[in-house]
Amino acid sequence: MHRRPLAGLCFIVLALGLVSLLTPRNGWADAMDRLKIPQLKQLRAAIEILREDREPVTLESGYTDYRAILHAHSHWSHDSNSSPEEVREGAKKAGVKIVMFTEHPADNYDYFKDGHRGLKDGVLFIPGAETKGLLNYPLASVKDKPIESPQQGVDVVRETGGLVFLCHLEERMDWELENLTGSEIYNTHADAKDEPRLYAALANPLKVFGLIECFEKYPQESFAALQNYPADYLRRWDELCQKDRLTGVAANDSHHNQGLHAFISDGGKLQVNDGLDEPVLTLDPEDKPAIKALIGDKQPGDTLFKLDLDPYERSFGHVSTHLLMHDLTEEATREALVAGRAYVAFDWIADPTGFTFQGCQGDIVIPMGSEVESHQNLTFEAAAPLPATFKLLRNGSEVTTSVGRTFEHTPTEPGNYRLEVWVNLPDGPQIWILSNPLSVRG
Repeated sequence: MHRRPLAGLCFIVLALGLVSLLTPRNGWADAMDRLKIPQLKQLRAAIEILREDREPVTLESGYTDYRAILHAHSHWSHDSNSSPEEVREGAKKAGVKIVMFTEHPADNYDYFKDGHRGLKDGVLFIPGAETKGLLNYPLASVKDKPIESPQQGVDVVRETGGLVFLCHLEERMDWELENLTGSEIYNTHADAKDEPRLYAALANPLKVFGLIECFEKYPQESFAALQNYPADYLRRWDELCQKDRLTGVAANDSHHNQGLHAFISDGGKLQVNDGLDEPVLTLDPEDKPAIKALIGDKQPGDTLFKLDLDPYERSFGHVSTHLLMHDLTEEATREALVAGRAYVAFDWIADPTGFTFQGCQGDIVIPMGSEVESHQNLTFEAAAPLPATFKLLRNGSEVTTSVGRTFEHTPTEPGNYRLEVWVNLPDGPQIWILSNPLSVRG
């Protein structure tokens, strides 16, 4: 799906004079309430305390925890200029071991044959595509396969033995597809679209100066200011899982194309380019006294401000899908996603590595993502590396809540059981971990 960089919309908003009409939604704190130096400083201090309190998890899952990124773009997509080397370096800095690309298909390349693949410098690349509402990871080329409907898109990829995930649920809450591998349960781009005041602020050169300081001093915390609990995504996922088991994954939707560069052009005008260095706005200071005062004595070629919002290190560091695997290979990655041995974590808060949610029946350990025939003699157990609030949900409804580093519960009826793990931050409780479900049959 084509995504015009954020800057484009920002300056359209400014040109239409709509800035004053945008107000916080529903009275809740939004990104602009959080993007203030005192609040970010307080958040940084709280994050450091959490990290100091981290302890290794003693509950063993029997697997190694690998951080994976799904829904990422590179230069193969029309809306990114990034090389695989840039993506790899961002992954290494963020502690990511797997990047599953979702390029926008085009006639000039075959995303399966030409896409980035293989293990290098400790980072595994797997090629894929975002197309027609789906994230596709086939095991053979599907470039010449006719696809006339979303269901046919699923079928074509699954016939190769590949994986298919429903993406951008906010645009397709009513879709009913068969044979999906899974679904996004959080999408960074969808989260950003719910921040109209942030869009408006980025359209105002005067306000951008304040945001530059935030992103320079507190880059990851500033990026995380857009995070909200993905209630709509989770509600729809819970509904879909009652019909068919779908592995829930995070969608980083990383492009490294969100940014602003304002500079003085050769003609003395204020030129603003977006994250792809494409022009989005030109302002003549002679027509706008406020702009003339802002420019002051700057000369052609001078930069007024530059804001880089989404380098891969930052977007990968925000959220990821953790996969429980035995080794770092493409085969093991695909197997873990099919099995549902995965959880979504907002890693910017704290490293969740070691989190475990599983079932036990006697001496038998049942991994997260599994189906269980009966709840008889079944116990759920979980552990996290931080003290937190564990919320157990059955078919989307809360069953029980407890606080600590560990969790245990004995189910009394069938259903899809998943865990949410919350931590307290200065502006209130924040979601940290979202598990995949254990499905208990009758």
